This record gives sequence, structure tokens and C-alpha cells, in this order.
Amino acid sequence: MDLKVKLSAFLTLLAAGAVGQVPDVHRTVEIEQVTVTERRILEDIGAHKTVLDTVSLRDNVTNSMAEVLSQGTSVFIKSYGRATLSTASFRGTAPSHTQVTWNGMKMNSPMLGMVDFSLIPSYFVDDASLYHGAGSVGVTGGGLGGAVVLSTKPAYGDGLGVRYIQGVGSFKTFDEFLRVTYGTHRLQTSTRIYYASSDNDFKYTNYRKKDYVYDEERNIVDWSYPQERNKNGSFKDFHALQEFYYDAGAGNRLGGSVWFTDSRRGVPMLNVDYKDESRSKNRQDEQTVRATVSWDRYRADNKLYANAGYTYTDLMYVYLGDLGNGTLQEMIHSQSYVNTVYGRFGAEYYLGSKWMFAGNVSAHQHFVKSTDRAIITQSGEAATVGYDQARVELSAFASVKYRPVERLGLAANIRQELYGSEWTPVIPAFFADYLLSKAGEVTVKASVARNFRFPTLNDLYFMPGGNPDLKSEKGYTYDFGAAFGVGDAGMVRLQAEVTAFDSHIRDWIVWLPTFKGFWSPLNVKKVHSYGLEAKGRLAARLARDWSLTADGVFALTKSVNYGDPSSWGDESIGKQLVYIPKYSSAITGKLGWRTWMLTWKWNYYSERFTTSSNETATRVGRLEPYFMSDVSLEKSFGFKWAGISVKFAVNNLFGEEYESVLSRPMAGRNYGFYIEFTPKFGKKN
Repeated sequence: MDLKVKLSAFLTLLAAGAVGQVPDVHRTVEIEQVTVTERRILEDIGAHKTVLDTVSLRDNVTNSMAEVLSQGTSVFIKSYGRATLSTASFRGTAPSHTQVTWNGMKMNSPMLGMVDFSLIPSYFVDDASLYHGAGSVGVTGGGLGGAVVLSTKPAYGDGLGVRYIQGVGSFKTFDEFLRVTYGTHRLQTSTRIYYASSDNDFKYTNYRKKDYVYDEERNIVDWSYPQERNKNGSFKDFHALQEFYYDAGAGNRLGGSVWFTDSRRGVPMLNVDYKDESRSKNRQDEQTVRATVSWDRYRADNKLYANAGYTYTDLMYVYLGDLGNGTLQEMIHSQSYVNTVYGRFGAEYYLGSKWMFAGNVSAHQHFVKSTDRAIITQSGEAATVGYDQARVELSAFASVKYRPVERLGLAANIRQELYGSEWTPVIPAFFADYLLSKAGEVTVKASVARNFRFPTLNDLYFMPGGNPDLKSEKGYTYDFGAAFGVGDAGMVRLQAEVTAFDSHIRDWIVWLPTFKGFWSPLNVKKVHSYGLEAKGRLAARLARDWSLTADGVFALTKSVNYGDPSSWGDESIGKQLVYIPKYSSAITGKLGWRTWMLTWKWNYYSERFTTSSNETATRVGRLEPYFMSDVSLEKSFGFKWAGISVKFAVNNLFGEEYESVLSRPMAGRNYGFYIEFTPKFGKKN
């Protein structure tokens, strides 16, 4: 049976699985030779989309989605270090402008509007896609920068499967991952458990302090930068994910997932803090449960689906300070409870091979109670302040996609949303793509969209400082790009894509200090974000046993404030927004020989400003650009009874000294050793 017939058989089995019939991967099917014609799919016409492959997600058990996004996409991750807050800046926008979904349900906090990507283990994600700019309208509203879509899927296989990974690293860091799967012809179940702990007390040179040397007359004769350790940065993160999928026959599939998180983290001390570690403690604890159930029905020309979900979060921040007598007193005790109920129903319909119609309606009902019960009043007594609010969010979406000829694709999306009692205007998005050359697979894409994002509950009601008079943020996004691909996937294959984007956002919400001593959000008149995104991939078979792949991304991002000087200060007008690098890039290279794999990762970020005026006269107004290199070597062993692989990794290979956030030092060169064990239980291989 030649290659074309084998491919045809595989595609036939894959199509059967897509409509609910799980293929038997251990069986060879002989069929008559057929011609396979590749058609350009309708679903993503004109959209700028980045799909993260499984290799990226499974590269290292220590990785969260924060590391995956920073190393493999153009998204800038503002990170305070491992196991600390890591937020996304998509195309120069704020973290709340990146919408994130998991199995269809929103992950963005209704309080803060953002997602902490350090709390998402990459080993808990099976599919991850990024929708840039206008493409986010097809996912949800409010994605002024873009959207990140995460999901789980069945681990198709018969019988019992086990995978265990143990990692040991610098600073007494331990990572453990276990996955147990069981499958039959109709039922697939999966249990994943991940636990990470670390003292996280790395050494660093503190360039924000000086140690002085005095002579006998107390004159300074010399000085040096002190060597210190990261203080109060220990963490313990536990995650458990239980899934089931059931093929009910006739194209119907049922699914369910429950994800539990228990995170206990110290908040590291700033390198400008002169207090002894024993005189203050900052701690953040979070317990979150996310649960979803789903029903999908597939037919030859249509699909129906329904989802429901629930999220519960208990988030606590505690600050303990020394009263002056060596006794630690609770100065801040902030506790927030979030309950969210979710539901969605949708349909897709294909009219021949040229038309696709889709639509869905969804609802999120949020209940939030946020309190701080360590506030000291003028009388010296403790008091509790906060808010207790509920808000419903409804969204209706419709889409039509049309490919009149093989080379041309057109699409239109329309979305409308309700936040509480306020409706957004219609949110439209339009897309087009055209295949210029089949030989070079040269495709040009264009899109335009309008979008809206309502203020978060903290923006409106936080005590003190909430502003109930805030307006919703409004944005227009324009994209134009081109992509090409040349070569043979079996020998040498090169793919690349370049996109120019232009985004105008009005009434951008920014928290600013007030004369009363607290911060409060205000609407900035206008922010203009524009630039270029580029990505490329090279895959080559160098020789019989050698392979090489290289993936690269580059971003040029200008995100400039053109707000009203009377409301935001003259010196910030026309300046780059804080913590947005103008240039960023990343390259991942993999060299394989038989059962060996050498991986090199390289990142670069240009300077980031920490003040809205882009002040550079002092060290605190600017963060230096930096390069980052990580390298790892992995070896796999195959036995009849098990598969085993071992990996040794060196992070920050050249010992770069840098800060991603002002006064938050990052770890220097550090090491990790990992072993993976996969018993075979008598399966065919």
C-alpha cells in the first residue's frame, strides 16, 4: 500500500473519530486508492491565529502557560518570577484586554479582569490557540488585544495508561506530574495531578543598594553592591484535573472536567526593602474549582453543542508587619470570594463546501464578595470594608463564512453583549483572505473589527477608590498580513507569516493615585497601539537520523498614550505605555539525533519604562533590555515494559542579571533534572 493510500486510510479513520466513532489505532485498514484533495478550511478565514503545538505545551513539566506564551508567541508576559503573578500584554494592551477561555468558559477574573498565567500548568492544556486582534470577536467580547483559547480533549487509547514525571531543580525545587488514563471503545477518562514546591531563595546582586566601607573617621572609602537572597518567595502549588468523555453513539459525545487548584505563595520582598525577613510577611493563598460539562452532536453538515460550568475562587492576601517589639501583627487581610455560573448553546451548519453559518448564545453570572478586615479607623479599631456585588454577562454571536472560489475567502462576525443592565453596541468583525500563489502557498489576509470592554467589578466598586462613573473601553482594530510556505514536510519545510496591526482604544481605564492617598481608576481619552508581528518555522530532515526544527517570533509594538492632558499629566502624552517593550523576539531550536534531543530557547526584550513619562534620568524609570538563553538535553529509552526519558536543563545559561518588574530580581543560572516514566501494560507498540 503506497503512501497516498496509507494517508487516505488515516484520514478516513480520523473522520470517523470526528463524528464520535473512536478509531482503533491498532488496526490497519486496506482500502482502494483514492485521491486526497486539500481544501482550505472555512472556520478561520482571514483571522490571524497562532496554534501552539503539543511539543511546546509538553516541553517541560515546570512550565506554566506563562512560559509557553513568552517563549513561543509574540505576547509579552509581565512576570514577577516563577510562581508569582504573570500577566499577558497582547499587542501592547493591558492584561484585562486579553480574554482567556478554558473549555469555553471565561477564566478572566470578574474582579480584576485579568488571568494569572502562572497558575495554569501547561501539562493541563491539550489545545491552545491565540486569536490576535479582530479574531478574538469570534471567541468572546472584550478582547481588545486578543484572546487565548485553552481546552482539554480525550486521550484516545484502549486500556490503562500511566505517565509520571519527577523534576528536581535549584533552590530546593521539586515538580511532580502524574496522569492516569483509561479508555474503552466509548469511554475515556483521565486524571492529572501536578504538585510543585520550592524555597525559591536564589542569590542575586542587589544593584538597588550599596554596602559602604568606612575609615576610622567614618569617611566612605569604598562601596560594593551586596549579595542577597530572594526573601519570602517560597511556594507550594497543587493542581488536580479529572475528565471523562463518553461516546453515546449517533455522533453524540458527552464530556466533563473538574479542575482544582490550591496555591500557597509567599510574595517576595522588593530589593529596595531594608526590613529583615523576619519582620514582615506577605502571603497569597488561592483555592479555585472549575467544572465544565459538555454535549456535542456531529452530523455530516452540522454540529450542535451545549456547555455548562461553574467556578469558585477563594483568594486571600495577608500582610504581617512588626509592631516594633518583634511581634508580627496582621496589617492587611484581604479576602475575596467569586462564584460564577456559566452556560452556552451553539450550532454550526455547512452549506456545501462554500458556506458556513455559526452562532451561539452564552451567559456568565458572577457573584463577588471582596473584603478587607484589617483596616484601622481613626478610633484605632479594626473595621471591614469591601463590596458584595453580582453581575450577569450575556453574549450573542453569529457568523457567516463564504468561499466563492478556492482562492478567496470572506467572513463576517457579529456579537452583542450585556453587562448588568447595559448593552454594548453591535460588535462587528470582517475578514478576507486570498491565495496569491499555490506554488508558494502565498496568502494575504485582512481584517477589521470594533470591540468593547466593560469595567471590572473592582474598577466600579473597590473600596476605597472604585469609580462607578467609568465608561466602557472602545476599540477599533485593523490587520493586514501575508503568509507563505515552501518545501517538502519530509525534507525541508519553511513557513512564515507577517502581520501589521493598528488599534485605537478610547476611554482606556487606568488606575492613578489621588490626593486622598489611595488609587482610583479613570478613563484615558485615547491609546494608539500599532506595530508588526512575525513568526516563522523551519523543519529539516538533515540525514537519516538527524532532524532540525526552529521556531521564531518577533514583535514591534508601539503603544502610545494620546489621552487628555488635564486628566493624566502632560509628560505622559505621546509616550510609550509602562512595561510595554517596543521590541521582543524569541527563538526555539531543536536538534534531534535518534533518541537524543538538544533544545535551545532564546528570548529578547527591549527596554521597558516604569513611569508614564518614560523618565530615564534615574535607574527606577527604566528597565534594561535583556537576552535570555535556556538549554536542555534529553535522552529517551524504550523497553518492552516501559518508556523512560531523562532530561537535564540549564536555565538562564549566561547568568543574565535582569528585572521583568521594577525592584523584583529574577533568578540567575539554575538547573533542573527530570525523569519521565511510562509503563506499557502489555500494549502494542
